[in-house]
Amino acid sequence: MAKEPAEKDSVPDHRRIGQELDLFTTSDLVGSGLPLWTPRGTIVRQELDRFVWEMRSARGYERVTIPHITKKELYEKSGHWDKFSEDLFRITSREGREYALKPMNCPHHTQIFARKPHSYREMPQRYAETTMVYRDEQSGELGGLTRVLSITQDDSHVFCRHAQVKEEFFRLWDIVDVFYISFGFKLRTRLSFHDPKEPEKYLGTNETWKNAEAALREIAKERNADYFEAPGEAALYGPKLDFMATDSIGREHQVATIQLDMNLPERFDLTCVNEKGEKERIVMIHSAIMGSIERFFAVLLEHLEGKLPTWLSPVQVKILPVSERHEEYARTVLQKILGAGIRAKIDADDSLGKRIRTAKIEKVPYFVVVGDQEMDAGTLTVETRTGKMKDTPTVDKLISLLQVEILTRK
Repeated sequence: MAKEPAEKDSVPDHRRIGQELDLFTTSDLVGSGLPLWTPRGTIVRQELDRFVWEMRSARGYERVTIPHITKKELYEKSGHWDKFSEDLFRITSREGREYALKPMNCPHHTQIFARKPHSYREMPQRYAETTMVYRDEQSGELGGLTRVLSITQDDSHVFCRHAQVKEEFFRLWDIVDVFYISFGFKLRTRLSFHDPKEPEKYLGTNETWKNAEAALREIAKERNADYFEAPGEAALYGPKLDFMATDSIGREHQVATIQLDMNLPERFDLTCVNEKGEKERIVMIHSAIMGSIERFFAVLLEHLEGKLPTWLSPVQVKILPVSERHEEYARTVLQKILGAGIRAKIDADDSLGKRIRTAKIEKVPYFVVVGDQEMDAGTLTVETRTGKMKDTPTVDKLISLLQVEILTRK
């Protein structure tokens, strides 16, 4: 049974909304910071990831898959062990070998690139993977989906030549713009640079950092972006573009990131063979469009107050027969809608009034009431979040309407 919604003027809380919509849960037996995703929540995660993947796939990205653990030597070589070893979950095998749960994916992806020589004609190489990483956060810092131990990154790494950096940044920037604008966020860009007063926090030389930061500044200017610079906010291995999204109640959140890395290619000796037949040092571009699915999910639920667009809703249509004698017709309607690839459920339990209220609390985009009149006419009474539809469409007409709305991600 759905819970009563909070007062309308209260600040949206993704934890409350997630419970009302039955999207995720937690368990003391599993542990804090380790959310469990319900069937409904998993649909939303998959749809978000599908949206990002469609845009990546159209721009030449390929999927890769890596294990969730690694020998410590990988992170020693990347430099992460020296800087972040206290934040890692460590595992010691029965033979005494030390492993770690991966806190990031980039070192693994370097090894996929390094598996064979690459000609300049094969560049760029674009890898993408949506996978969990793990960081040993302090228990007092954990909260909802915004700070967790298991972080799902929609991660990508581009291995390219220096001359290809700008075009690859613009390709990723296009994805970020389409994704966030589709949800009604306003974006500005933070150029996250290193702090030259604290060189011990970063990998590489000051000259390398100056060159990388100058490249990002030029990219932002050419994009005519609304940007500002933030010294001290860079990643360990390079400067980054961090996208700041303003939500429906005026709060700003750091969301997507695109990072330029000239240091890991140096540490792992990553090259391509250029036109002269010589080895040429390449660069890496790290990107996560959602940043992490968990944190973005929290931001999105609060931004939309749980009113997910139809394409993203775990249940897109609910069918409510007025009484038991209308259930057969309701099930016929259900099968036609399911057959069209639309997510639908039938609710025949409890009184009609309570079922309508439940559908509204669950913020189902469309719910359909069928009774004697609808059975006789072969039509449907349809209500949306904004009220009852003026006409009573046939099943086929409703399906056509929904398919357009879902396909266009309206």
